[in-house]
Amino acid sequence: MATIKIKQIGSPIRRPESQKKVLIGLGLGKMHRVVEVEDTPEVRGAIAKLPHMVAVVD
Repeated sequence: MATIKIKQIGSPIRRPESQKKVLIGLGLGKMHRVVEVEDTPEVRGAIAKLPHMVAVVD
């Protein structure tokens, strides 16, 4: 299956707890980290919940 790279571009400080949990679920947590995850509808949904904190990297 295809994979996508996600980079954290926003800080979880002063964000709702649910957004922090989604960020941790994606494997992120510290600024400017990049993770490679499988491209699934669940991951796409998590990215859609955090457009201000994560970016898809080529």
